[in-house]
Amino acid sequence: MVQVRSRILVVEDDRKMSAALVSGLEAAGYEVLAAESAEEGFFLVHTQRPDLMLLDLTLPYRNGLDILRQIRAEKLDLRVLILTSHNTVEDRVAGLNTGADDYLGKPFSFPELTARIDALLRRFLPSQPSMISVGDLVLDTKARTASRANERLELTAREFDLLLYLVGNVGRTVSREMLARDVWRETSRYTPLDNVIDVQMARLRRKIDDPFPIKLLQTIRGVGFSLREPQL
Repeated sequence: MVQVRSRILVVEDDRKMSAALVSGLEAAGYEVLAAESAEEGFFLVHTQRPDLMLLDLTLPYRNGLDILRQIRAEKLDLRVLILTSHNTVEDRVAGLNTGADDYLGKPFSFPELTARIDALLRRFLPSQPSMISVGDLVLDTKARTASRANERLELTAREFDLLLYLVGNVGRTVSREMLARDVWRETSRYTPLDNVIDVQMARLRRKIDDPFPIKLLQTIRGVGFSLREPQL
């Protein structure tokens, strides 16, 4: 069964620090996004729906607490770990009172950072339920079956894994690279899997969308695919 990796957003204007964080977190098994400003970070929060954000406080134009206040005012479901050189007691209290879930001062050890990230994700992210639904599409993750509008869908094992991954990323755009890495578990193929993925996606679309009036699966031209909640 496919396990969808947690998505982390790094909001850090120091490019060397950001690159080190992205590299280290990807090596630790996370999917990582990066932003250099509060505005770019807030845009990615809304469009990419990360599970957790690593937030520097010293950012150009707007500081990190500004974006944190806005996230909490909008009641967005996002874990926030402040990662900054501002590490006095007063700074930590201000960050936590503004809505941060944790606070780690620079310099820090990478094992401590990943331990704190894992603790936040375990605390706030529920384990995968046995039944998952998107509109009238229902997946039983234990029986590995799927149905739509109470009609059973005859899926191969690969098609079910693919659909489970899309459901786990509902509303997000999933690239072919992500599918190759996380569903096919291919990270070092010389020949890309794009054609194989496109064929599988076409077969999956015929089963989950073609017989039904409301379409869930969208192709994002030049980017990948997205499973979306039906618009009522």
